[in-house]
Amino acid sequence: MANCVSFTSSRDQCFRYSFASAGLKSCTTDLGDGTIMHCWVPKRHIETKPTVVLIHGIGANAMWQWDYFLSPIKTRFNVYVPDLLFFGESYTTRPERSESFQAQCVMGLMGAHNVTHMDLVGISYGGFVAYSMAAQYKDRVGRVVLCCAGVSLEEKDMDEGLFTVKSVDEAVEMLLPQRPEKVRALLRMTFYKPPKNVPNCFLNDFIDVMCMEYIQERKELIHALHKDRKLSDLPKITQPTFLIWGEYDQVFPLELAHRLKRHIGDNAQVVIIKNAGHAINAEKPKEMLKHIKSFLFDKLTSPKQENHPNNNNKNLSNGHKVD
Repeated sequence: MANCVSFTSSRDQCFRYSFASAGLKSCTTDLGDGTIMHCWVPKRHIETKPTVVLIHGIGANAMWQWDYFLSPIKTRFNVYVPDLLFFGESYTTRPERSESFQAQCVMGLMGAHNVTHMDLVGISYGGFVAYSMAAQYKDRVGRVVLCCAGVSLEEKDMDEGLFTVKSVDEAVEMLLPQRPEKVRALLRMTFYKPPKNVPNCFLNDFIDVMCMEYIQERKELIHALHKDRKLSDLPKITQPTFLIWGEYDQVFPLELAHRLKRHIGDNAQVVIIKNAGHAINAEKPKEMLKHIKSFLFDKLTSPKQENHPNNNNKNLSNGHKVD
């Protein structure tokens, strides 16, 4: 690393400046029982605006995944961007690793900031947390946007070959890379058109800055998502729900979007972004933002019913809603 300036640290600082310039400030909250939550919160909460919480996935802290979306969304919302436990500056000494506990901590954080009602946008793992918040706090959560969040997966899906990886341990090794070749493999799995020829020094730098903390705890988070999971145990949320998915998602395949839509029912709708993989926030940010705004800004209240839950690729177009 001596021959390579830390691009990752420099970019992290740029994101901090961007968040501050957008009117947010860094804030940590002690929830008690050894749990500290970090969040980017408005410098001034405007009571006449609704509130939205942007919840990140596994891979980096909240700034890296939401920077592009922050300024356009804050024009209409008070925006809160938390770091989930074991990411950024959030952590706990408690043993819980479920998305249910993460949801309770995010809601505890919002309560500490006197926010009683909110909309949610969650990507990937953050979508699991958002779904759990909606299920547990029906009176406090309004609309829900889930981006490439395989909430409807079942433990048996791994054995039945739904996923690219063959075991949870293989998924952990891929999602928490410790070597440059694993980062490249992760890029191939999460992007429809992965970046090529990235120098090893940049990949090692990213690993050193973003992937070395809380490794064991993050492994446990991933295992907790999968263990004993059954669709029949998943509560049906009742809030208006918008599912945004990449057409070629290899982390949480498109079947999981249709499965979740069927599970939730008429309160949900699906939009599929063409020629995109799992990392739609990085690969197709304009399209993703367009659909988030269409749902949150236009206050859609009656999502169309999906008449063909097993739509195949012939039904897909860029940003096409599956009706």
